[in-house]
Amino acid sequence: MPMAERTAEVTWTGTLAKGSGVLTLRSGAMRELPVTWASRTERSDGKTSPEELIAAAHASCFSMAFSSMLDEAGMPPDRLEVSATCTLDKTDAGLRVTSSALRVRGVVPGIDEARFRAVAEAAKDGCPISNLLKGNATLSVEAELA
Repeated sequence: MPMAERTAEVTWTGTLAKGSGVLTLRSGAMRELPVTWASRTERSDGKTSPEELIAAAHASCFSMAFSSMLDEAGMPPDRLEVSATCTLDKTDAGLRVTSSALRVRGVVPGIDEARFRAVAEAAKDGCPISNLLKGNATLSVEAELA
């Protein structure tokens, strides 16, 4: 039996270029979030895209993994500010998510910059969303202490 399953639903109307969708998370955390082709490839204009949702998943997953690893090492963080940038690009094989770049700035008492960066790399390599993306996109992490 799986530890957890989560569901997202989209209702799409119209063509790819002129249509639009409405995304809802079954958890109720987000309802009727608009998504369009233009929000993926041009300007977001208050709408989201699959890549933005992947970035959100990656940033939140990494922050949990990093926090856990720091705590297990006896250096629990006071604060971690994490962002992820997910890139969609046209390749010879078609449209692909080519990278997810993490950035973290943290307040962690008793840690030096080298150790902070080493644990950040381990968290990037160990977080479940990184493992989902591994082999399909380039993953990176930039880490600095506040």
